[in-house]
Amino acid sequence: MQTRVAYGESGLWLELPDGATVVTPSHRQAAADPRETLRAALRRPVAGPPLRERVSRGQTVAISACDITRPQPRELMIPAILDELDGIVDLDDVVVLVATGTHRANTEAELRAMFGDEVVDSVRIVNHDSRAKDTMVWRGTFGRDVPVWLNREWCEADVRITTGFVEPHFFAGFSGGPKLVAPGLAALETVLVLHDAARIGDPRATWGITHGNPVHDDVRTIAEATGVTFALDVVLNADQAIVEAFGGDILPMHEAATAFAQDVAMQPVDDRFDVVITTGSGYPLDQNLYQSVKGMSAAYKVVRKGGMIVCAAECRDGFPDHGSYRTSLTSGASPEEMLAEIAGRDHTVPDQWQIQIQARIQADSRVVMHTSYLSDADLAAAHLEQTDDIPGTVEKALREAGSSARLCVLPEGPQTVPYVAGELA
Repeated sequence: MQTRVAYGESGLWLELPDGATVVTPSHRQAAADPRETLRAALRRPVAGPPLRERVSRGQTVAISACDITRPQPRELMIPAILDELDGIVDLDDVVVLVATGTHRANTEAELRAMFGDEVVDSVRIVNHDSRAKDTMVWRGTFGRDVPVWLNREWCEADVRITTGFVEPHFFAGFSGGPKLVAPGLAALETVLVLHDAARIGDPRATWGITHGNPVHDDVRTIAEATGVTFALDVVLNADQAIVEAFGGDILPMHEAATAFAQDVAMQPVDDRFDVVITTGSGYPLDQNLYQSVKGMSAAYKVVRKGGMIVCAAECRDGFPDHGSYRTSLTSGASPEEMLAEIAGRDHTVPDQWQIQIQARIQADSRVVMHTSYLSDADLAAAHLEQTDDIPGTVEKALREAGSSARLCVLPEGPQTVPYVAGELA
């Protein structure tokens, strides 16, 4: 059988054994008129009054949006909001904050690709910097003792609007909604607590679970306690086109969006597999190895212990080189040693959460990568293998696993999260 999997901007065609289980999202047609879909969400929200009724003349507005590692349709969502505010708010009083969390700043060229020239030329856009303490405001301690510092421009705006897209998230349950406040616009100190070893190691900190998830519970608490005027989220299909939009008060809006996204993106299977092929979901999500851990994590939900995960991710941005992910990942002698070292720390260090999840997967599974920008030596230093022949690697692994070996394929990587029926809380 021939199967196309997401990879970079062009994808990969793979010749695989017949009988493989291919897990894809429930098909959803793109909205016939995405601009009208967004307009409807702003004017007929899930909860609370329409956006225009929440804003007064002369007020300042801050809009939070995803960074370039997320396929959010910002070029549609931000203009839709600006159109609703037309005649009430002066564009000089609007700032768009790129909710980078701890990620790098986006370049001018990237911002133009993300938002479109018209938005970049008419509205001030600022990359959030979690390490710039002078740009933060103290908001208090919330949730399970989370010290909350948030972006000053966000906190000082009269009107605060989050925009995002909702998909299953590998430790926060679902993306979008309150994550556009924290960790998106939070200080490093806040992010480190939200991503500490105890929270990340909790079995409820996983795909599709929000309530009872120690990460998402605190993220929701922070957003509600610090105040969001209006929230706008979308759900996308496999072509990254808008299927549905949700607006309104942030928590009920996000509940509605996650229920819709779960039906689209989470699929049950009958049992675990000996080999699972996954991806980093293609560009822009598979720009680096760090983001590709999500693809590994989706596969980990259904691979048997000791089985093989093959992850195709272009990694044009490398590990990446910014941040501490590469240094920390390659400093341990084994995944088991890294897990022990993280568990023994009395403080959280940047990027340890990604390493904790990745090491847990690698401790239980053989992980083989297919990339275009990382060398075999790069990956070996991270305790990973590389293959330039996915079908050959898979065929050999199935043969070694025996005549009853089972193969699963996740063509869209974490855009579709499989789970063994009965195991999703």
